Amino acid sequence: MLLLWYLKMLAAHLLTDFALQPNSWVEGRNAHHYKSRHIYYHIIMTMLIACLFDGFTNWEVPVFIGISHFSIHLRKSYRPQKMLYFVPDQSMHILVILVTGLLLYPPDPAISNSLQSILRNENYWAVTLAVVFLAHPSGIIIGMLTGRWREQLADTSNSLADAGKWIGILERLIIFVLVVFDQYAAIALLTAAKSILRFSESKNAQERSEYVLIGTLISITFALVTGLIIKTFLPVSF
Repeated sequence: MLLLWYLKMLAAHLLTDFALQPNSWVEGRNAHHYKSRHIYYHIIMTMLIACLFDGFTNWEVPVFIGISHFSIHLRKSYRPQKMLYFVPDQSMHILVILVTGLLLYPPDPAISNSLQSILRNENYWAVTLAVVFLAHPSGIIIGMLTGRWREQLADTSNSLADAGKWIGILERLIIFVLVVFDQYAAIALLTAAKSILRFSESKNAQERSEYVLIGTLISITFALVTGLIIKTFLPVSF
């Protein structure tokens, strides 16, 4: 019962916060904040759809979600539209839904047992450790290993801020997943696709290409080794 309610409310949230919210409402809210009529249009629509998806059974649902939506969106209107603020704001919406569900419905014993089994499963924790390592510590290690070559590149003005870091994180996580599921051919395709990078517009194109190649090979090695360790010593069986 609780899981079904969560699915309904999350669907309602995605529908009202994204699909049914015009850009004009967002712009009006950001420009005039609580004085904007658009924020009230959005709150009314959100409450109605939440009530509809809940089956008109609990008056608390539209009230809690409406008040929380107003507070979160009003706070968001004073902040720039950046991912730095988007993620915490959406997390607050989801937290309100989770808390409301727990207040209205007792937790399903089956869900509690499933969560307990996950927390006691060493495979899940091993994969979590591997993902955390590949996302951050490995990137720092790669940066230290390639530091002396990076210093030789005088022209770095054409690089996007932190783009290389995020490319590396996504690359390692994708390769890790592919290794876990024995999709080695896809790894070859991913590596080949990255080889199309060219820096012909730069005066030190060859040096930059060699630097990218070194970093890529180290990054791929980290992901391959981590994935093979998980598969060898902790066969993943979710």
